[in-house]
Amino acid sequence: MEPVPVTVITGFLGSGKTTLINHILTGQHGKKIAIIEVGVDDGLVVETKEEIFEMNNGCICCTVRGDLIRILHKLLKRKHRFDAILIETTGLADPAPVAQTFFVDDDLKDLVRLDAILTVVDAKHILQHLDDAQIEEGAENEAVEQLAFADRILLNKVDLVSQKEKAAVVKRIKGINAAAEIIETVNSRADLDRVLGIRAFSLDRILEEEPDFLDEGAEHSHSSDVTSVGIDADGNLSFAKAQRWLSKLLQDKGADIFRSKGILCFEGSDDKHVFQGVHMLLAFSSSADGAGRPWGPDEKRVNRLVFIGRNLDRDEINASFRSCLVGSAPAA
Repeated sequence: MEPVPVTVITGFLGSGKTTLINHILTGQHGKKIAIIEVGVDDGLVVETKEEIFEMNNGCICCTVRGDLIRILHKLLKRKHRFDAILIETTGLADPAPVAQTFFVDDDLKDLVRLDAILTVVDAKHILQHLDDAQIEEGAENEAVEQLAFADRILLNKVDLVSQKEKAAVVKRIKGINAAAEIIETVNSRADLDRVLGIRAFSLDRILEEEPDFLDEGAEHSHSSDVTSVGIDADGNLSFAKAQRWLSKLLQDKGADIFRSKGILCFEGSDDKHVFQGVHMLLAFSSSADGAGRPWGPDEKRVNRLVFIGRNLDRDEINASFRSCLVGSAPAA
C-alpha cells in the first residue's frame, strides 16, 4: 500500500495558516485529511492530553504536545485510511525537527512519506517581517527561515497589495528561495491538488521536474544572509571526490543549510543519482533503484544542485564542487 503523504505547514502569525486549515477541515473536497497541530511545551504544563476532533467531512483535527511519532501511529491505526496528513508546526519557526522525523524513523517509512514543506505568507506584511531587525544578537529571523525551508509558498492576501508591491514581494522571496513554486491566493483558498500530494520530497520527483529546478534567473537577495546557491556543471564526477566534498560541506555548513537537493552523474555509471536533504540529513537514490531512468546514450550529462541556507559562499561552493569533476584541477 502506498504510504500516506504528509505535508508540513509553517508560516508567520497572521499569514493565513488557520484560514487554510479551516478550508480543509470544512471543505467538500472529497478527501480524508488528518491535521495535526504540533505545539511547543512551555515547561509549565505538567500533564497534557491530545484532543481529536472528527469533522463532518471525515477530516480529523488533533493537537499534539508530545510524541509526534506516537500520534501518527495512532491515526494510521484508524479504520479509514487518510488521503493526506497535514502537520502544522504551531510555535515552531524551524520545521526541520518535524521533517527530519521522516528521514530517521524506520517504523514510519512504510506507512507515511514526507510530501512537502508548505509556507503560508502574508503578501501585505512579509517584507516588514523580513526586514525586522533581530531582537537580540544570535536570534534568527523566523520569516526568512520559513521561506528557506519551503517546497511551495502560498502567497496569501494578494488582493491587499498592488501589482508593483506583489512583484517586489516575489522578487524578495525568490532571492531567499529560488527553488520553491509560489502560488498566489486570496483568503488562503488554494486548489488542494497544488499543495497536497505534490511529491516535492520524492527523489523520483527531482528527475521529473523541469531540467532546471534551479531558477538561475532569480534575483539574489543582498539584504538577507539566507539565499539559494545553484550549481549547474556539465560532465562526470569522481565518486570519491564528490563524496568527500559533500561530507565536508555538510560537516562545515550543515547547520546553516536548510534545504538541499540535486542530480549527479558519476564516472563509470549511466545511472542518475539524486539526493534531497534537510540540514545534515540526506536521502539518496538512483535510477538503479527505480528513481527515474538512466542517462541516455546521447543525453547531455549535467549535474544540478541547489542549497538554500545562511551565509553560503556561492563562489567557493561552486568552485569546490567543480574540482570534483573528472579531469578538473583540485580546488585552490
